[in-house]
Amino acid sequence: MTKCFFIVALKVIIHYNLCFKCETMIAYLKGKLLEKEANTVIVETGGVGYEAIIPLSTFYELGETGEDIELRIYTYVREDSLQLFGFQTLRERSLFLKLITVSGIGPKLAITMLSGMSADEIIVAVRTDNLARLTSIPGVGKKTAERLVIELRDKLNEISSASVEERAAASSAPASVDAVYDDALSALINLGYQRNAAEKALKQAVQDGTEMSVQKLLRKSLQLLAKG
Repeated sequence: MTKCFFIVALKVIIHYNLCFKCETMIAYLKGKLLEKEANTVIVETGGVGYEAIIPLSTFYELGETGEDIELRIYTYVREDSLQLFGFQTLRERSLFLKLITVSGIGPKLAITMLSGMSADEIIVAVRTDNLARLTSIPGVGKKTAERLVIELRDKLNEISSASVEERAAASSAPASVDAVYDDALSALINLGYQRNAAEKALKQAVQDGTEMSVQKLLRKSLQLLAKG
């Protein structure tokens, strides 16, 4: 009995130490951008490729593959998983951390929120009790939106309003129109939008003369989806 108890206790201690080290050590990544998609990137540093889940707000600011990249990281550790969430700015990361303190909002939904609305838009919506704007994001129901307003209304002042210089993401080898459309559609579906609604918004964005890049199509489509 004593031996079994010792083994179980040792496993708990090892697991705790691993989680503690992961959460405190991985807070920043700097390296080369190996791969990028609307929702994820792989950053190579020290011969190791780290995959990080990112919001569209960060994706919009990415350069081309092979270029240097810096990300602020939140390490999400659970018994059966370890995920990295990457952000272009400390402000995005700070808002993300505020969002996941609200009951019913996990990392995935927080990323979806930062993809569907800018940090400024989220802050304004919370401060002005704009439940309609908050619930326009897939996964955010009325009760969740109400909790956001109640729990965060007075806690967002501490998030710096300083913005970061925008970096151009000009493509050296433009993708085909079909590839751009498919990538944008895939990103919207991954964010939780229904395929029909996503396709309708994308088609409208194209008809409106939006530039055929994933970033521009996503921006326009999200604006259209937010209007209902």
